[in-house]
Amino acid sequence: MILVADSGSTKTNWIAIDNNGETFFKTDTEGLNPAVFPKEILYNRIMSKNKIKKIRNKVDKIFFYGAGCGTQTATNYLNEVFERVFENADIEIYEDTIAAVKSLQTNKPGIVCILGTGSNCSYFDGEKTHQRVISLGYIIMDDASGNYYGKQLLRDYYFKKMPKEFASKFENEYDLSADTIKENLYKNNNPNTYLAQIGRFLIENKSSDYAQKVIKEGLRIFTENQILQFDESKTAPVYFVGSIAHFLSDEIKEVLKEYNLQFGRIVRHPIKNLAKYHAMKV
Repeated sequence: MILVADSGSTKTNWIAIDNNGETFFKTDTEGLNPAVFPKEILYNRIMSKNKIKKIRNKVDKIFFYGAGCGTQTATNYLNEVFERVFENADIEIYEDTIAAVKSLQTNKPGIVCILGTGSNCSYFDGEKTHQRVISLGYIIMDDASGNYYGKQLLRDYYFKKMPKEFASKFENEYDLSADTIKENLYKNNNPNTYLAQIGRFLIENKSSDYAQKVIKEGLRIFTENQILQFDESKTAPVYFVGSIAHFLSDEIKEVLKEYNLQFGRIVRHPIKNLAKYHAMKV
C-alpha cells in the first residue's frame, strides 16, 4: 500500500492507494510542519487517525510533500517520526513546492506559487524545480499567506489603522484582548495557524475597500520578493496552489496584470492530482 500526503502547517491531506492504483481511503490530520512542531506532536497527529493506525504496518511506500521540508535537517527530523509510525515503509519526503508542481500536471515551464497558511515560490523549467530562496517561515517571510494577513489585521487593529466599521466587526468575531493574542502567539502551539485563522476574516470580508488594500499590498510584496526573483517570470505563466490563492483569484489576476505577468491557473487541493500521479506509477 502507498500513502500520499500533502501537508501545510494547518492540515495534512492523506490518500492511501492499494497495489492496483485504486484509492483505499482519504483522511486528514493536523499539519506536520517539521520546522514548527516537536517530534512528539508530529507523531501524535499522525496516530490520531484510526484509518492510518490500522494500516500503518501495511504501508510499503510513503510520498510526503510538506511545508517546512526545504532543508535536509527538517527532512531527517520528519523521517525519524515516520520511521517510528510506519515501520515497514520506504519514505520519500519533498518540499511542498514539488507537490505544487506535480499537482499542475504540466511539462511546460512556469512560476509555481503556494499561498496557504504559508507561502513559497519556485520555477519549474519543464523537468526540474528551481528554488532560489529558502523559506524562513512565518515570522520573516510568508508574504500574502494566511498568517501574513492575520498579522496585518492585528497590527492595523492595534495601531488604529483599521476603519471603525471593519474594526467593530472584527471585535465581534475574535477575542482581541492583548493577553489572548500574546498567549496564542508566544505560549501556545501553532502560532502561524492562529494567525492564518485571523487572516481568514480578511478573506471573508474582502469586498471592503480596506480589505482590498491590505490584500493587494500583500500580493504585491509577494510578487516583488518571490515571483520577480526569476527572470523567467517575464515570459512563463504564473501558477498558484492553495486555499488562499483559490479565494483571492480575482485579486491575484489584477496584481499580476499590474506587473505584466501571465496568469496560469490555480489548484486549490494538490492532493487529488498527487494521488493520480502516484497511482499511475503503481
